[in-house]
Amino acid sequence: MMNNLFSIFDPSTNLFNIPLNWISTLIGLMFIPYSFWLIPNRHFILWNFISNKLHNEFKNLLGPKSFMGSTFIFISLFFFILFNNFLGLFPYIFTSTSHLTISLTLSLTLWLSFMFYGWINNTQHMFIHMIPQGTPSILMPFMVLIETISNIIRPGTLAVRLTANMIAGHLLLTLLSNTGNNMNNYLLIILILIQILLLILESAVAVIQAYVITVLSTLYSSEVN
Repeated sequence: MMNNLFSIFDPSTNLFNIPLNWISTLIGLMFIPYSFWLIPNRHFILWNFISNKLHNEFKNLLGPKSFMGSTFIFISLFFFILFNNFLGLFPYIFTSTSHLTISLTLSLTLWLSFMFYGWINNTQHMFIHMIPQGTPSILMPFMVLIETISNIIRPGTLAVRLTANMIAGHLLLTLLSNTGNNMNNYLLIILILIQILLLILESAVAVIQAYVITVLSTLYSSEVN
C-alpha cells in the first residue's frame, strides 16, 4: 500500500543495495551501437533525418559565431532526454527525468559552462546584455537586478519544467488506474480508453519537453557569444 501519491517516483527498488531504477537511464545506449555495423534500416534512416533537422535548426539558433560541431552537444542532449522520457512510459521502468537529480544536474552543468565561458571571454557583451537597448537611465539599476535574477533562475526553471511535466502525467495515469478496481465493466472500458488517450498525450509531452529543454539551452548558449 502506498504511503503517499509520490512514493511511486521514489527510486527505492534495489537488489543487494544496488539501486536498479537508475539503470534505466542507460538503456537508451542499447539502441545506438548497432547502427554502426549493420545495414542501415528505417530506424537508422529516421535517426539521421531527425539529427540533420536538429543540426540545421540549432545551427541557425547558435548563429555564425558558434564553434564547429557545437550543435552535436545539443542533439545528444535531445536524444538523451527523449529516451528517458519515453522509457518512463513502459511499465515498471523508472523515469529518471522525473527527478531533479537528473534534470537539475543537466541544466545546472550547461548553465554554469555558458556563464563561465561568457564572463571570461565576452565580459563586455555580458554586461551589455543585462541592459536592453533603449532602457531609460533611471530604470537601468532595476533592469540589471531583474536580468540578474532571471539569469540565475534559468537552470531551476529548466529542471522544474521537465520534472513537473513528467511527474504530472504519470501521476494522473496512476490515480486513474487505482480507481479501476471498483468499477463496472462498461466504466472500465471508458477508463481504458481514457488511459490510452492520456498515454498518447504523454508520448507527445515526452517529445515536446525534450525539444523545449534543448532549444532553450541552445538559446542560452547563443546569448554568451
